[in-house]
Amino acid sequence: MTQEINIELVREMALKYRNWGRWGADDQLGSLNFVTDEMRAHAMTLPRRGKVFSLALPLDVNGPMVGAHGRVNPYHFMIWDGGDFEAGAQDFISAMRYTDDAVFLVLQSSTQWDSLAHIFFDGQMYNGHGPEKVSSRGASVNSMTNVRDKAVGRGVLLDIARYKELPWLPTSYAITKEDLEGCAQKQGVEVGEGDFVLLRTGQMAERRAAGSWGDYAGGPAPGMGITCADYFCPRNVAAVATDTWGTEVLPNETPDVFQPLHCIMLVNAGIILGEMWDMEELAEDCAAEGTYDFLLVAPPLTITGSVGSPVNPQIMR
Repeated sequence: MTQEINIELVREMALKYRNWGRWGADDQLGSLNFVTDEMRAHAMTLPRRGKVFSLALPLDVNGPMVGAHGRVNPYHFMIWDGGDFEAGAQDFISAMRYTDDAVFLVLQSSTQWDSLAHIFFDGQMYNGHGPEKVSSRGASVNSMTNVRDKAVGRGVLLDIARYKELPWLPTSYAITKEDLEGCAQKQGVEVGEGDFVLLRTGQMAERRAAGSWGDYAGGPAPGMGITCADYFCPRNVAAVATDTWGTEVLPNETPDVFQPLHCIMLVNAGIILGEMWDMEELAEDCAAEGTYDFLLVAPPLTITGSVGSPVNPQIMR
């Protein structure tokens, strides 16, 4: 790209790919509108072996969060445990005993979806809504709960690290439109309207090899460069998920706007984004079989007013 990459370019691309009003002033689904019932029915025909992969990280205190941006790892605790039995705390119940537990969970602390209410650019979120639509009680529009029955369809893996013949991409490598085109061509897979695209950088494998999450949460990372919008937006994809903390290359290519693709793709095109999806087993299976599309089922939790949600993505092949 010869044009200077700055906030003015981001604004230009945001307007170019804006879908505000495309499905009406009250729309809260964005690019998920591209996924039809016929597409979902077709996706159901893709599994050949019935093999299922979960792409979710464990929800526990050993997760990748270090407190950056106010995000901490989940904290799981018991309300009733075996010690309560022994202490007689449940003796008021005849014969039966039980255990119960709870969790403190930052909704964007692990494998998750970003909702259309998560990001604002120039004071607006998707479909032109202002910050008054997200109060201390949550989002009154564009909440993640709108996706509760929509995140089902054809998934496509673009294994960029394997395409580059690397175990993982170098730190702060910016994936380009040309990378996406070349990877899809080499894998023999097409990316089209209504697809849920999974983008593997290999950073999660790199962190496992290092034996520590390190600065995975918010630190320098490979990821999508700004030209990725020129690949995904014209194709009308439903969603894009990566194996990194923030989907985009860090540091960003734009010194004057943080996470520019969130501003273009999420805020303006209405493409929901997934982060911290564990694609390692899936990538090995796709490479071994030589096929890169599959059935994807990834509904969010139905937390009213939520602007993001943990998810346990299920892939069937």
